[in-house]
Amino acid sequence: MKSHQKSPEELKETVRQKYSQISEQAKDYNARSCCGAGGESTKVYNIMTDDYSELEGYNADADLGLGCGLPTQFAQIKKGDYVIDLGSGAGNDCFVARHEAGAEGKVLGIDFAEPMIAKARQNADKLGFNNVEFRYGDIEELPASDDVADVVVSNCVLNLVPDKEKVFTEIHRVLKPGGHFSISDIVLEGDLPEALREDAEMYAGCVAGAIQKETYLGYIKEAGFEDITIQKEKPIEIPEDILSQYLAEDEIAEFNSGGTGIYSITVFARKAGEGKSAKKEAVTMLGNANANACEPGSGCC
Repeated sequence: MKSHQKSPEELKETVRQKYSQISEQAKDYNARSCCGAGGESTKVYNIMTDDYSELEGYNADADLGLGCGLPTQFAQIKKGDYVIDLGSGAGNDCFVARHEAGAEGKVLGIDFAEPMIAKARQNADKLGFNNVEFRYGDIEELPASDDVADVVVSNCVLNLVPDKEKVFTEIHRVLKPGGHFSISDIVLEGDLPEALREDAEMYAGCVAGAIQKETYLGYIKEAGFEDITIQKEKPIEIPEDILSQYLAEDEIAEFNSGGTGIYSITVFARKAGEGKSAKKEAVTMLGNANANACEPGSGCC
């Protein structure tokens, strides 16, 4: 029997509880599952995550095997920048961002799972960073002032938030004029089967909360951003041993042949106005924004 349609607050509480649990799970389990939730695959090691280990500033203790991209790789962070990471987890992207921003910059990580905040603060203390802060808060109502950030990053978090429009409005509010964001997230082309769409585990696993790619990009435009660019795109395949926990065999076959696409995208956009970040530079891109998959040999997959 299917559960009742959850309210936005119930969905947020589901995610909060699941990510509090994930904070104590091993990285290899999280990487074999859908963002640490939605079952574990025995057939592949890495469903969504990209490898951070080659990025400068990487800290293994902060890498829980979550995420669906490398937004900090594309974020054009400069020395002295103020960077905000939405859904900062154990601090992985914050520490990479801190390497780019330097000791003269500032990095603020925001998360609404208190065990994640505690873990991230422990990691920052071990590293001796005094310009990396982790703050408890809801990214639909960011605990940050207006026009404060040069760069906002986020990795596979907005798909977990019921009111995505509000989040993009909040990002626009906290960015300085001329500031920009680079966000990795999961989007859809086509419709998910009802059993996947309604399941709480798959919501917490970054799949059921994903929306149509066109709608997602539309929210960014409506929030007032310009220079909207897909920097990277790759297809996500959910292994059959996970799908079988939700769908019958004939439903799996229909899903696999039905044309529904699940994609990880990294998207860039800029807030209009003059400021430190206002000078336009070539936006880093890997792959083709209009392609359904990365180009072979491009290094994006």
